[in-house]
Amino acid sequence: MNKDPFNLEHMFGSKTRARLMSLFLQQPKELFFVRELTRRIGAQLNSVRRELKNLIDMGLILEKPSEHARLPGTLAEKKKFYTVNTDFILYEDLRSLFQKVQILLKQNLVNEIDQKGTIVYFAFTGRFVDAKDLSTDLLIVGDIKQELLEEVIKKFEAEIPYEINYTLMPKDEFRDRRQVSDRFLSGILNADKVVMIDRI
Repeated sequence: MNKDPFNLEHMFGSKTRARLMSLFLQQPKELFFVRELTRRIGAQLNSVRRELKNLIDMGLILEKPSEHARLPGTLAEKKKFYTVNTDFILYEDLRSLFQKVQILLKQNLVNEIDQKGTIVYFAFTGRFVDAKDLSTDLLIVGDIKQELLEEVIKKFEAEIPYEINYTLMPKDEFRDRRQVSDRFLSGILNADKVVMIDRI
C-alpha cells in the first residue's frame, strides 16, 4: 500500500505554523523581521502574524523590539524582530523532533525526484552535512527535466525552509569527470555526504 508523503502540516495543523517552527528551531541564533519570515516560508503576512502570536503566547518565540519600537503603527512592527526562546521547556524536545522530521522530508525529496526522472546517483552534501566549503548541497546524476526538478526543489525549500544549491549532471558527464579526477566532482565525492541512490 502506498503511503502519502510526510507533511509537516499534518502534524501541526497549520502549514504556516509548521514552517515557522522549522525555521526558528533550525536557526536558533537568528533574528527575523516579520516580512522576512513571510518571504522565507512563502506565506501571507496575516497568516504569519497570527501564527507568530500563537507561538509567542505558547512561549516558544520571543518578540524583541528594536530601539525604534516606540514608533506608531506598522512602522513600529517593522522594527520588531523574532527569535526562538531557547529556555522554553520543550525547546530541546521540539528541536530534536524537527531534526527527525528533516529525515522524512529528505526521503520525500529523493522519492519524488526519482519518480520524475531516471536517477542513478543522489547525494546530500554541503550544508546538509555541515560542509560549508562545498558549493553544492545536492548532487544528482541522471536524466530529469530541469523544470520538474526545480519545481520539486522549490517545494522542498519551503518545508526546510532555506535555499539550497544543487548540481544536476548527466550520467556520461559524471563518468567522464570522475575518470579524469575533475576537481569539482572529486571535491564532492571525497567530502562528507549522505548517498541516497547509487545505481552507477
